Amino acid sequence: MSQAPTPTETARGYSPPSVTQFSVFLTNKVGKLFDLVEAFEGATCSICALSVHEASDHAVVRIITNNARAAAEILTREKLPFSSRDVLVVELSGNHSLSSMCLCLLSAELSIHFAYPLMLPQTNNPTIALAVDDLTLAGQILRRKEFRLLGEAELPGNKH
Repeated sequence: MSQAPTPTETARGYSPPSVTQFSVFLTNKVGKLFDLVEAFEGATCSICALSVHEASDHAVVRIITNNARAAAEILTREKLPFSSRDVLVVELSGNHSLSSMCLCLLSAELSIHFAYPLMLPQTNNPTIALAVDDLTLAGQILRRKEFRLLGEAELPGNKH
């Protein structure tokens, strides 16, 4: 009789640590970004990464926090429309450069949809949020090449 896979197992045998990224939709008006950031001041979670993509009438703000559940509650309470997706958080250090990370993913024919830096004061190493075609495969490849992948519990100020 076969056993059911544990929660971190997948058909490929490994699920990488990932974090939840929220894409928040804002009208393109003065002060809307401030309102979003201020909603997290003194909250049970902190913004660890932020990326703004502006269009003529709206902006999409991608954020990563150290507590996805609390962030979703804040965004819902503030009546801000949002979507979420999992992304990898990759630390770049030593021989693990941005170009070597890209080369690892390219060799597996994985596309990078977008990437942006995190604000992690406790580390001297650059850390990047990465959205790719196949999160599991990318995580497997990067771990095999000894890149450090961070999960939500490893983000600064995490209290859960």
